[in-house]
Amino acid sequence: MSDSPDIFGSQEPDGEQAKPSAAELEAAGQSALFGDPIAPTVAAPEAPPSELAPVVKAPVKAPATTQPYRVLARKYRPQTFGELIGQDAMVQTLANAIRRDRLAHAFLMTGVRGVGKTSTARLIAKALNCIGPDGTGGPTIDPCGVCEPCRAIAEGRHIDVIEMDAASHTGVDDVREIIEAVRYAAVSARYKIYIIDEVHMLSRNAFNALLKTLEEPPAHVKFLFATTEVDKLPVTVLSRCQRFDLRRITAPMLVENFSMICRNEGVEADPEALAIIASAAEGSARDGQSILDQAIAHADMASEGEGTHVTAEQVRDMLGLADKGVQRKLLAALLAGNGSELLDVVDRQYALGVEPIALMRGQMELVHRIALCQLGKGEAQGPSAEEREAIADWAAKLGAAQVHRLWQLLLKGHDEVRTAPEPIVAAQMALLRVMHAADMPDPGALVRKLDEIAARPELAGQPIAGQSGPDAAASQGASPARSDAIAGHAHAGPPPSWETLIAQVEAAGQLRVGQVMSDWIRVIDLAPGHLRYQLAPGYKEDVGPELRDALYRATGERWQIERGGADQDGTPTIAERRKAEAEAEADIVRNSPMVKAAMDAFPDARLLEHGGEKDIRRA
Repeated sequence: MSDSPDIFGSQEPDGEQAKPSAAELEAAGQSALFGDPIAPTVAAPEAPPSELAPVVKAPVKAPATTQPYRVLARKYRPQTFGELIGQDAMVQTLANAIRRDRLAHAFLMTGVRGVGKTSTARLIAKALNCIGPDGTGGPTIDPCGVCEPCRAIAEGRHIDVIEMDAASHTGVDDVREIIEAVRYAAVSARYKIYIIDEVHMLSRNAFNALLKTLEEPPAHVKFLFATTEVDKLPVTVLSRCQRFDLRRITAPMLVENFSMICRNEGVEADPEALAIIASAAEGSARDGQSILDQAIAHADMASEGEGTHVTAEQVRDMLGLADKGVQRKLLAALLAGNGSELLDVVDRQYALGVEPIALMRGQMELVHRIALCQLGKGEAQGPSAEEREAIADWAAKLGAAQVHRLWQLLLKGHDEVRTAPEPIVAAQMALLRVMHAADMPDPGALVRKLDEIAARPELAGQPIAGQSGPDAAASQGASPARSDAIAGHAHAGPPPSWETLIAQVEAAGQLRVGQVMSDWIRVIDLAPGHLRYQLAPGYKEDVGPELRDALYRATGERWQIERGGADQDGTPTIAERRKAEAEAEADIVRNSPMVKAAMDAFPDARLLEHGGEKDIRRA
């Protein structure tokens, strides 16, 4: 073997060409095969051989890579029940069930978006399969988060925790796979858990296929359902699940959560800005965290790298909301009846990019808070002392009926703006309408005022409008009980005999004759056993025989019935009296100063008869 000392290293190599490294040999092979020589890595001559290893291994090490950005809603997803906000009742129920070993085989989480339904399902899976840091633990409401089942479930890679999106797996075949898989025990966990999100999207046949397994699953299987539309689930499924209705998260809880996130992210945020974000989230933690994420990015762009500071003005600009001070100024102009100032405020806000629908919402929010302040729901709520003072001042000055009328008018205007082809025009007209109606008396006060006018003594003895002479006197003498709206019961006495006869005839079962007596017969002379009458224009039949028979049946006496001559005209019929009284009532209402003022303010207004649909036109 001494023939090749240079190859096998039996002799000392000369200089730096001796003993090539593995990297050099690989480079030489690549050059021989592909004809693309690669410069070998040559160590410094003065470096000892022991220091060549790091130089050779350096290219093999992977460069450090930065983790991709995770949105706040994912980064701060609750990992323990302690981090789940706003659902204390559900957490207490689950804790007691785990402590007492009374775990249901199926759980249903329902609620609006972003309140923690899927997060709760994963936390339940961790709580049931946690084995503790030492590997000997059991089900617990406080999973450790460090054992292999906890970490695998949190990362979504546990083989025994299967998550399925029912929106994309809606058929019977998808459910059949679950039914066939539940027969087999869990591979590495204590329970095999199926998390089905948006379960209401399953088809009717899929629900029916799942019913038997859902009612009597194997002991090692748990079902966790999550849905936003629980009313779409069959009652047969609801009866087989333990249901938890997750509540909307209150604004103070959201503000506290956003403050914690800002501290952890090194971001400064104004309390008013966080309050605006919490209000826009509408009880959803995910929505609020997404808006906060956007607000932080917006603030970074605005601050030009000088630190992140989220201000209320930036958040309002980002969300297209009107400034609170501008909203108060708009309401003040509305209540003061200053239409020019009102339109100027609306135009300026629209030019700044505030949507007309946002202006209407802001006014509705202010009116709502004024109403709550009037009812004694604590002090006036608001992020600033100036706003609290303004709300308290309006609550003291405005009446409850006025506030409720403002709300109704703004609500109607809101719907009009939402559907209008030009929202800004609809918003201007709606706010002007609210302004003109702000000082109108409420309907209850108007009715009381009309009752006072109708009950005045000077109106009690007036003849019915449109009648004079004998007809007016006869009408007053035979006025029915309905005339109390005009006379205020000033003429109390025995009821007219003609009306008594009508009542007796109707009581005897002669309803048609009673109707004819009421609507068509004008009494000329009425005495015991004797009646002379005349028919009102429009009735052509001879009512004498029927009238004689009806009176006999009603009174048990024979009546002499005769029709008066053409020159004889009796007192008006009861129907005619009632019509005249209604017209008199309408005249009283129309002549009221308050109604006249309302008619002048609203030329197209109409008066409707109280308790009916009859239209009382303008005189």
